[in-house]
Amino acid sequence: MDISSLLTLKNAWSTFCRNHPRFPDFLRDVKRRGIPAGTEITIAVTYPDGETLKAGLKLTESDLELLRTLGKLSD
Repeated sequence: MDISSLLTLKNAWSTFCRNHPRFPDFLRDVKRRGIPAGTEITIAVTYPDGETLKAGLKLTESDLELLRTLGKLSD
């Protein structure tokens, strides 16, 4: 990823944080508590027409390694 792409991503993240100020706090709280293997994550998307799609996953050690790698990018 080049410098221009990183700057664009940083600006987009800043805008996202302004639009959704509680979400970064949620992510910090989760990071502070930690995410051990076996943790379950549930995601729900509700569309304007009322339809909801849901998915759940139980994190494995390899999933956690991916999250750690992604976390290092944001440091």
